Amino acid sequence: MIELEGVPELIDPVMVAAFEGWNDAGDAASTAVAHLEREWKGEVFAALDAEDYYDFQVNRPTVYLDGGVRKITWPTTRLSVVRVGGDKPRDLVLVRGIEPSMRWRSFCNELLGFAHELGVEMVVILGALLGDTPHTRPVPVSGVTSDPDLARTMDLEETRYEGPTGIVGILQEACTHAGVPAVSLWAAVPHYVSQPPNPKATLALLNRLEDLIDLRIPLGELAEDARAWQVGVDQLASEDSEVAEYVQTLEEARDTAELPEASGEAIAREFERYLRRRDGGPSHATETGDSSYLRDTSSGRTRPPKPPKPDDAGAGPDGGSPELADLPELAEPLEAPGTSDAPEAPGTSKAPRTPDTPDSPGSPDSPGSSGPPDSPGSPDAPDSPDAQED
Repeated sequence: MIELEGVPELIDPVMVAAFEGWNDAGDAASTAVAHLEREWKGEVFAALDAEDYYDFQVNRPTVYLDGGVRKITWPTTRLSVVRVGGDKPRDLVLVRGIEPSMRWRSFCNELLGFAHELGVEMVVILGALLGDTPHTRPVPVSGVTSDPDLARTMDLEETRYEGPTGIVGILQEACTHAGVPAVSLWAAVPHYVSQPPNPKATLALLNRLEDLIDLRIPLGELAEDARAWQVGVDQLASEDSEVAEYVQTLEEARDTAELPEASGEAIAREFERYLRRRDGGPSHATETGDSSYLRDTSSGRTRPPKPPKPDDAGAGPDGGSPELADLPELAEPLEAPGTSDAPEAPGTSKAPRTPDTPDSPGSPDSPGSSGPPDSPGSPDAPDSPDAQED
């Protein structure tokens, strides 16, 4: 049963989704969508029924007091909408929730039902994985798609991954089968400092999203939080000679891999982003409290039509990750939506592996290889065609 308060009439809508759990190392992806909701005052218009998709012994409901009255918050997935103003206004449909425990095909069909009803033009799914990447370098963000035409026109990688997957991979394939253009953006989080929040990875995802949909995103205090996070990790790493040596090894490997790109597309992208922000591109969102663009739902319709169900679904394993000591408190801590449950990464005592690609170390959904079993990362992000096999 869907709780539907109003279905907005949208302008050139793009759906942006993120899910807590296995596909959300450092809570970077879910925090990115939470940032969009907060900055643009997203208005929740629908929520999926928690009874259908969640095991409450795994994702437990929480009890809170509201004016002395006890209430319960159930784990679920919610949809909100924001309107971004400017010369070319457009709408974003934001999907934020927890990776479901069951019925993944029905879960994806329900989200695709909303996408179909709202006229969504493209679905962008955010994810974060654990990788052999140093915290001192820019966060690698890779864009992958199952659509060859979309890969060519938007300069993305066409996924060739084979292996276990999470809800990000399942939803992307469901979109492909339904004929909805879909892209997954993956940020690589250093496996040796994987505890949330990771504002640097969140910032990298939002910058990549900004480039993908050609929309200026207000960053608020996120850049300052990212700098404070890196300073905190620098201090912790300097106190442990083994960690400092390991980070230096990762830096050398990363710099060697990315040297050819240092003077090319990366610099061009950063310069374009600088010009866009200097010129004050569209970033203003309509106050959703006005709700002037919501349709009346007095017809009693409570569930949008669903497209045909995709043929496959699956569930990803749970895992842990090594952590450094707690970081110093950030100047403006983010409201991380939960704890990371990303796939397990090797300990820092191991010799570092050569990153699978210049952009996404240890990343899944790759052309070529699914990666060694002990490599850090998460499914559904790209590997390098020249990745070494064990």
